[in-house]
Amino acid sequence: MLDNLTQRLSGVIKNLRGQARLTEANIQDAMREVRIALLEADVALPVVKELATQVKEAALGQEVIGNLNPGQAFIGVVHRELTRIMGKHNDALNLATTPPAVILMAGLQGAGKTTTCGKLAKLLHDQQKKKILLVSCDVYRPAAIEQLRTLAQQLNIDFFASDISQRPQDIALAALDYARKHHHDVLIVDTAGRLAIDDAMMNEIKELHASLKPIETLFVVDAMTGQDAVNTAKAFGEALPLTGIILTKMDGDARGGAALSVRHITGKPIKFIGISEKLNGLEAFHPERMASRILGMGDVLSLLEEAQRGVDQQEAEKLAKKIQTGKSFDLNDFRMQMVQMRKMGGVSALMDKLPAQLSQAAADSKMDDKVFSRMEGIINSMTPQERRKPEIIKASRKKRIADGAGVKVMHVNQLLNQFEQTQKMMKMFTKGGGIAKMMRSMAGKIPGMR
Repeated sequence: MLDNLTQRLSGVIKNLRGQARLTEANIQDAMREVRIALLEADVALPVVKELATQVKEAALGQEVIGNLNPGQAFIGVVHRELTRIMGKHNDALNLATTPPAVILMAGLQGAGKTTTCGKLAKLLHDQQKKKILLVSCDVYRPAAIEQLRTLAQQLNIDFFASDISQRPQDIALAALDYARKHHHDVLIVDTAGRLAIDDAMMNEIKELHASLKPIETLFVVDAMTGQDAVNTAKAFGEALPLTGIILTKMDGDARGGAALSVRHITGKPIKFIGISEKLNGLEAFHPERMASRILGMGDVLSLLEEAQRGVDQQEAEKLAKKIQTGKSFDLNDFRMQMVQMRKMGGVSALMDKLPAQLSQAAADSKMDDKVFSRMEGIINSMTPQERRKPEIIKASRKKRIADGAGVKVMHVNQLLNQFEQTQKMMKMFTKGGGIAKMMRSMAGKIPGMR
C-alpha cells in the first residue's frame, strides 16, 4: 500500500539530513521531489498544488531544534499537511437513529461493493455487537443476490431473500419492514452497479435513497482506478447526499493516490479502506495513521487495535503466566502464536503497519504467510512429546518429521532456529513488563500515540 510514495519521500528526507536548518533553497529542492512523488502516486493535481504550497509555507525557516535534524522536521510538517488534506480525523459511522439504521451502498460495478457489504456487516457484528440484516437490490448482475447470500451464510448474518423478477424499490422496502419486525439494529442494502455512470443507474439509486431514507449513504470505489476514483466519487456526490466513502483494494495498488485526493476533491470523508480480500479486510480510515504509513513511520495504533481484537486474551494470559512461573515456551505455544497472527490478517497485514525499517527487516528475513503455513505443518507432524520438549528432536526425528510434513530437513532446522529466537524473546518480554515498557517508550514518538 502506497509503497512507491513512501520510497520517494524517504529519499527526499535523506537528502535533507545533515543540514543546519530548513531553508528556501533546500525546501525548494525537496518540494520538487515531493510534487513528482505525489503525481506518480496518481494524486489529483489540485491536491498536489495545495499540499506543496502548504508544506513549503509551514516548513520555510522552521528551526531545527533539540535532537531533530532537518529531515525529521520536514517529516513533521509533511505529516501534518497530509493528515489535514485527508480529513484530520476518523469519521465514524453514524448509527444514532431508531433501529434499523439503514446503510445504502452505492458504486460502480467491479469496485467490490457486494464483498464490502459483507465485510462491513462482519465489522459491525464483531466490534459493535449489532444485529445485521443484509439485502441485495441488484437484479441485473448475474448471481449478485446469490453472492451476498453466500457471504451472509459464511458470516452467520441474517439475509433477506430477493430475486431478479422483483423491483429494487420493492425489495428494499420489504427488507426494511422485515428488519423492523425482527428487531435488527442495522440494514445494509447492496445496490446495482454499472460499468460506467449512466442516468438509469443514478435515477434508480435516487429512488432507493428516497424510499429508504438511509442514515448512511456510502460510496464504494476501487482505489486502483486512480484519478477515475475521484471523478466517479464526485459524480455520485452530486447525485446523492453521500455521507462517506469506502476505498477498496488499497492493498493492490502501490500508488494509492486516491486516498490523498478523494476527501479533498469531494468533500466527503473516507470512512473505511479495504486492505485485503479476506472478510476481515476492512478497517476504519484514520488520516493521521495513514500519513504515518506514507512517511514510513508505520501504524502501531492500528496494529495494537488489531491485536486486541484478534488475540485470544485468555490464551495470551495463560501463556504469560506459564512463562512467568518458569515453565518453558514450547512448540505448542509457538503454533498458537502463528494461529493468533493469522487471525490478525497474517504477516502481510502486520508488515504493512510496521515502520519502514522494521518492515524491510521482516521482508529481508523472507518470513511470509506461506512460510508460517509450512512451519505449522511441520509442528503438526511432531509427536506431543516433541512439541513439549523440542530439545529431544535430533537427526532421526528431524527426518521423520520432514517426511511427514512433505518438506526438507533444512526446513525443520529453520523452524527450530526460529522457535529458539522466539523463545528468547518471550523470556525477555515477560521480565520487567517488557512489552508494556517498550510501548511506553514509544509513546509520543509515534503520531497519535499517547
